[in-house]
Amino acid sequence: MRSKNGKKKELVNAILEAYQPETAEDVQNALKEIFGPMFEAMLQGEMNNHLGYENNSKEKKETDNRRNGYIEKDVKTSMGEMNIKVPRDRDGSFEPQIIPKRTKDISDIDRKVISMYAKGMSQRDISDTIEDIYGFKVSHEMISQITDCVLEELAEWQGRPLKKCYPFVFVDCMYVTVRHEYEVKETAVYTILGYDINGRKDILGLWLNESESKHTWMQIFDEIKQRGVEDIFFISMDGVSGLEDGAKEIFKGVVVQRCIVHLIRNSLKYVPSKDYKNFTANLKKVYGASNLKTSIHEFEKFKNNWSKYPGAVDVWERNFKHVEQLFNYPSDIRKVMYTTNAIESINSSFRKVTKKGAFPNENALLKLLYLRVCELNKKWNDSSIQNWAMVRNQLDAHPDFKERIRKYI
Repeated sequence: MRSKNGKKKELVNAILEAYQPETAEDVQNALKEIFGPMFEAMLQGEMNNHLGYENNSKEKKETDNRRNGYIEKDVKTSMGEMNIKVPRDRDGSFEPQIIPKRTKDISDIDRKVISMYAKGMSQRDISDTIEDIYGFKVSHEMISQITDCVLEELAEWQGRPLKKCYPFVFVDCMYVTVRHEYEVKETAVYTILGYDINGRKDILGLWLNESESKHTWMQIFDEIKQRGVEDIFFISMDGVSGLEDGAKEIFKGVVVQRCIVHLIRNSLKYVPSKDYKNFTANLKKVYGASNLKTSIHEFEKFKNNWSKYPGAVDVWERNFKHVEQLFNYPSDIRKVMYTTNAIESINSSFRKVTKKGAFPNENALLKLLYLRVCELNKKWNDSSIQNWAMVRNQLDAHPDFKERIRKYI
């Protein structure tokens, strides 16, 4: 019995003998001629399955439906356009799968590969899946070539002009393992999420660096300003030393808000797990108070109640200004600005597709993250965030923002 490799060699030799290609274009043309009959053979197989018998079969037929010739159609494939004969049946119930009715473009195998790559599937898994669906293997090299086609699109997206005003911006950083020559290192992925004046989400970009630092964030803020961003009202962030002052140097009038959820996590490091529930319940009365006076009163009670954990209390004493400034704004604005959960959700989505192991290079990582961004954009479907109408009303009425926002309406 011949091996797969033996069969492949025979097929290659047969193609070379029949077509005698001398250039890459000759090979492409030969493959086009081969793909046509291959598709037609697969369509015949689908028709056999639909009718329950093979063509010219002498077996008793269990259906009155019969073959009814062919219809010719020109279809676009990854090899170029080709003419295909699609079998028909008498009652018109045949619904081909490989080339569906009214479909003129079957080059979507490329898009399927890209979609699977975007979902974090390995090259091996993609190759196996394509073989299961279509009956032939796609090499790792071909998968890499297919996904490389997004690099130009990625570069264009990274440098695209941005909107002039984002009332809310969320910044965060995550780490992914990337190979650098012969070393494997953790690489910082910087992400910025913006809400525009209509409450629509926009990932402003992705940036890579060896680690998270104020200097890199400053460079990123300067870049988005060069790409057209004139005004940001709020930046929500986790604590990076010097980031607040740096952001205010580039965007005058911006309010930098420390993420309350991160502060809770930081303070819980000093609290035994048995006290988590009561500790966080007390804290919620501080940052979730209806006004500043009540918040300060609850904070004094909190400090007295939890003085046995001075490390935990100190986290809040050092950052209480970020609680106080929440009460400079109405409740619906506070609900948006007080946490970076929105961008942490994006990073969580990124981690689902980056957990497969070390990436061979930065381009491989950026390709995958960009494709994930495209998937998220489809999911958001250009719709506003929840309760944006109330947030917008409060921004329009607030003395710090009403004149600024009118410039961009």
